[in-house]
Amino acid sequence: MTAAAPLRWVGIVRLGLVQSAIGAIVMLATSLLNRVMVVEYALPAAFPAGLVAWHYAVQLSRPIWGHGSDRGRRRTPWILGGMALLAGGAMVAVWALGVIAGGGRWGYALAVLAFAMIGAGVGAAGTSLLALLATRVAPERRAAAASVTWIMMVAGIAVSAAVAGTLVDPFSYLRLCAVVSGVAGAAFLVATAAVWGLERPVPMPDEALPPPPAFRAALRAMWADSDARRFTIFVFLSMLAYAMQDLILEPFTGLRFGLTPGQSTQVSSIQHGGVLLGMILAGVGGSVFAGHGASGLRRWIVAGCIGSALALCGLALAARVGPGWPILANVFALGFANGIFAVAAIGAMMALAGAGAADGSPSEGIRMGVWGAAQAIAFGLGGLTGAVAVDAGRALIGSMPEAFTLVFGTEAMLFLVAAAMSLRGAPRVVGLGREVML
Repeated sequence: MTAAAPLRWVGIVRLGLVQSAIGAIVMLATSLLNRVMVVEYALPAAFPAGLVAWHYAVQLSRPIWGHGSDRGRRRTPWILGGMALLAGGAMVAVWALGVIAGGGRWGYALAVLAFAMIGAGVGAAGTSLLALLATRVAPERRAAAASVTWIMMVAGIAVSAAVAGTLVDPFSYLRLCAVVSGVAGAAFLVATAAVWGLERPVPMPDEALPPPPAFRAALRAMWADSDARRFTIFVFLSMLAYAMQDLILEPFTGLRFGLTPGQSTQVSSIQHGGVLLGMILAGVGGSVFAGHGASGLRRWIVAGCIGSALALCGLALAARVGPGWPILANVFALGFANGIFAVAAIGAMMALAGAGAADGSPSEGIRMGVWGAAQAIAFGLGGLTGAVAVDAGRALIGSMPEAFTLVFGTEAMLFLVAAAMSLRGAPRVVGLGREVML
């Protein structure tokens, strides 16, 4: 077995570069290729939407990837293997699009394979990266580390989107191939350089730790832990609430407030600006107050959940009031509260995963995998549920404002339930000699 000193800030930033690389390639699949399929190739919008949903479904394999890195007691090979699979999946997706454009029916099956590779790559690389962070980041730095890595992921998405958007015009299939291959290849090289040599273990006797259990035994042991089980439910509920407005917020501002397509797109930018500011605040504040025991990460989680619920109540009122409501400020507030919640929740994941199994065997990977799978289910289900609920509400109630009010109000209640779970059942975690309340 191995042990190593906690990561310094340079090491945390290097892992943030890996997260940036993951975000850059995922952007190609979920944004650029989505638009190209629908606009340039006139494919049904349901096709790329189904592929994105499929890549989330494949991420249910996250516990398997995490357990593999636990058994090997090394995260780096799983991170690099996942990045290779992710980059390869993006390039296969472009190949599939060319086959479909040429009339080849098997291109659809190839696209399904490509997005399966993308989902598996995100699962393997992302889960192992979070497990490495949970293992090697000191408790007092976890909130800041979560903030740094997620801000860098957003930056990776933004930079790659800007570069790809600039280089793909004037559009042609060959230019699309070059851009996707270039971005995916560059992201893989950045991730490899960032993680290479970072996981330098100190040899210890093999008998220092018990051998890792088999997958099913590890999964049963993890689920038998009441703290881990309760936290899994918390992750699902809170992320479900987080994701329900993803597909309906921009249409809402257009339908209810008459914003143009360009103005509605700017709403997303305003929301993400709030997310970044909230992440920075939670990262700095979570580190400054890391030693306050029960007032640590749990307070930031509760504050983020309640703030998100209040902002969603504001959107529910906005649906009733319509023009005249400060919609942009409301959206910014939602993003700000979401950012606080997201960083605190990820820091809590790292703390609870870092606590390890009761028998001392490595378990960070499988714990992160289970929570990542719960998050993937919530993201995929949340966006779909929000959109379907609005359509069903408009059909059954016959009122567009009331349909949006119902959906935003449901999201607010889910956030309040998540906050109550955090307050009533906060697990106590011990790590590196410092107690942290989740």
